[in-house]
Amino acid sequence: MGLKTPLYESHVSRGAKIVDFGGWDMPLHYGSQIEEHHAVRRDAGMFDVSHMGVIDLSGGRVREFLQRLLANDVGRIKNPGQALYSCMLLPDGGVIDDLIVYLVSQTEYRLVVNAGTRDKDLAWIRRHAADFDVAVRERRDLAMIAVQGPNARVPTASLLDPAQRAAALELQPFRGAEFGPWFIARTGYTGEDGFEIILPAVDAVECWNALQAAGVRPAGLGARDTLRLEAGMNLYGNDMDEHHHPLESGLSWTVAFEPGGRDFIGREALESARRAGGLNFVGLLLEDRGVLRSHQKVIAAGGVGEVTSGGFSPTLNRSIALARIPPPAGVSVQVEIRGKLLGASVVKPPFVRHGKALISV
Repeated sequence: MGLKTPLYESHVSRGAKIVDFGGWDMPLHYGSQIEEHHAVRRDAGMFDVSHMGVIDLSGGRVREFLQRLLANDVGRIKNPGQALYSCMLLPDGGVIDDLIVYLVSQTEYRLVVNAGTRDKDLAWIRRHAADFDVAVRERRDLAMIAVQGPNARVPTASLLDPAQRAAALELQPFRGAEFGPWFIARTGYTGEDGFEIILPAVDAVECWNALQAAGVRPAGLGARDTLRLEAGMNLYGNDMDEHHHPLESGLSWTVAFEPGGRDFIGREALESARRAGGLNFVGLLLEDRGVLRSHQKVIAAGGVGEVTSGGFSPTLNRSIALARIPPPAGVSVQVEIRGKLLGASVVKPPFVRHGKALISV
């Protein structure tokens, strides 16, 4: 038996197929993964993401601490509620985790980290926080629900007091705010608009039921994975990990080399990697019949690479993947699938955003 979120019984009662995910018993789907995927692309769906780790940091030197801890620069977010996506690195540049950090006040920040890495994240954060006299608090008392899709924000706002609804609907992307005991941010992991709600665990079931009554469809991890893959969003453990740095994982944009004097953990290794060059992180469209999966061998002009994430795209109705290949990237490669070499086109992800294909199919 794995760990369970406050919504576990709700998933079981709705007939969800439960699977292990990072030690948690989570819903894979509620009957049709494809229908759940399309619901998010075309209307509104919701995901239980309470397995994610919420960590609150506080102290007079907390900003200084995060400027050391993270590859991106928290100095870029200046107003309460602003969010920043970043990687947390080892000294050799390997990725410990990718996360979102929210500015709460000048002495308080909130991190949202991945479920499968939360224990090692906490150990790493606490180890370095001690040097800055920063308090670290894991929030096991909170749950998290992601409401995603072109029509996701209105039903979410309808759960708030009338005086709060307009403020929620006016939130800009990568901004959040407190609405009573709830923290609502306009963020997500699907390539669609929507909100992520961080709320007391005791409120989770009532919130979930109210969203479903408002027409939001429950969706499981299966749809969440195909949506994020179409959106070109990395999955920790597949597309980046402790053995690969952000520059070879399509995450150069998350590394702030300026200001030059900011000595974040892993900077020296990334500076060396930037000078040396390295692997390309690309998208693949399979041209032959088959399914792209992680760890498949990719034969490219510059040598042999590997699929990091792959699967069937319900929106494009074909197989797609993210891959790490040696330069030059070229325009086509071959992928080894069940002993056969099948052709694939090299494209720049994302494949789909806001319900629209961004590449020619």
